[in-house]
Amino acid sequence: MSAVDARAGARSADTVGTGDRPPPRRRRPRHLREYLLFLAFIVPNFFFVIVFAYWPVIYNAYLSLTSWNMLAPVKEFVGLANYTDLLTDSDFLDTLRITVIFVLGIVLGSMVLGLAIAVLLNEKLIGRGFVRTMAFAPHILSGAAIGTIWLFIFDPNYGLLRPIFGAVGLASPNWMTSSKWALPGLIIVYLWKNMGFIATVYLAGLQNVPRDLYEAAAIDGSGPWHTFRKITFPMLSPVTFFLVITTTIGTFQAFDIIALMTGGGPGNSTTILSWFIYRQAFKAFDAGHAAAAAMLMFVVLVIITALQARFLERKVHYR
Repeated sequence: MSAVDARAGARSADTVGTGDRPPPRRRRPRHLREYLLFLAFIVPNFFFVIVFAYWPVIYNAYLSLTSWNMLAPVKEFVGLANYTDLLTDSDFLDTLRITVIFVLGIVLGSMVLGLAIAVLLNEKLIGRGFVRTMAFAPHILSGAAIGTIWLFIFDPNYGLLRPIFGAVGLASPNWMTSSKWALPGLIIVYLWKNMGFIATVYLAGLQNVPRDLYEAAAIDGSGPWHTFRKITFPMLSPVTFFLVITTTIGTFQAFDIIALMTGGGPGNSTTILSWFIYRQAFKAFDAGHAAAAAMLMFVVLVIITALQARFLERKVHYR
């Protein structure tokens, strides 16, 4: 037997021993399986974000370039005409002025009152837990309930404010039917609604301020106001930054209480931007101007948020 035949016989014997088994299957790399699992979790979220967040903005931007009566199926492309109409309309410019007063009054007032309540509730007082609960309660009430309560409070004939004005010899004003008092009345209502939430968030921030800072300030002879200005408020800057942004956005979106208490009136004295958009869309059925006003509101909020992040965050002290 030759050497070649001997090697062939040896290979045949090995083959008989192992049978006809297929070669072992290669395993998928571990990082590929993890990547597919990541996609399985993240793709549905991206889908819902695109459908319910980004697509409405894109479609609204398209509607703002059209003239469309919502009762008719035809949309006519008009370009920037809707924006030009709004920015040259005295009623819309007056709406912007009222919106600025409304937002500034609520944001600044809520921040100041909320911080004052938080500082007070941070002290060891009798019934502190009950007071905290009562302070936060208005935030969880519905707009309908809040509006109904305050319509009774503001009633010039039977309201709870009438005896207070009467005690100082004044007549209770017609809050919701007077163009002079309606906007201040709404600001008071929204302050009452917001300050409990802001106080609760500030209170959480106050309880995280290191106590040794106050002890060191007391040793140095620092007074209460100096301690608050140099220690407490700077340490609360991340909370303040968060609250300013969220309160500003939420105030621009105010709607339910206005709808119940004033309906944007008397006249246009309480017509803020959100109510103007609603009136254009669902009373005048003018989708083009409503969409253009909504896009302007969106741009204003983006600019305000960017400016707050640009300038306020510089003063934020992260521990």
